[in-house]
Amino acid sequence: MIIRALEKTDLQYLHNLNNEYSIMSYWFEEPYQSLSELENLYKKHILDESERRFIVEEKSKSIGVVELLEINFIHRTCEVLIIIDPQYANKGYAKKAFKMAIDYAFLVLNMNKVYLYVDIKNEKAVHIYKSNNFEIEGTLKEHFYTQGKYKDCYVMGLLKTKWIEQRDGNDDLS
Repeated sequence: MIIRALEKTDLQYLHNLNNEYSIMSYWFEEPYQSLSELENLYKKHILDESERRFIVEEKSKSIGVVELLEINFIHRTCEVLIIIDPQYANKGYAKKAFKMAIDYAFLVLNMNKVYLYVDIKNEKAVHIYKSNNFEIEGTLKEHFYTQGKYKDCYVMGLLKTKWIEQRDGNDDLS
């Protein structure tokens, strides 16, 4: 499995994922209205240094997307988001792709902290994040509105020092 930069040729796949209401609700977002809107967003953000978008692939087949957003090179922070196509769920892809994106944030972008927002009821996602050493830093009450309700979410984060400790600990086990 790999993650690679999002290309214009991936927009139809991304459009299909983004038009799944159940998927986009995990990101606390509405589905895109049209492929044209997505194409315009792609053009607008192609040179934006505050974002990195990746396609998750298994054997040249697109199976999801992972994004680093709100990249701040002064404070060295960014937000991470991930979606794995439901037909590829429960196969370990989310955990692997998430780890690859985190490694990219710390190794390539030199971030000091990676953070995310997650619905407190999304136990699978919280488990994946905790297994990557993310810690719950707080709870935001009724912070997002999706699926007709206001949702509480956790703010979770990982500091580079914790990431290094975890990585070095894994090297010792090899």
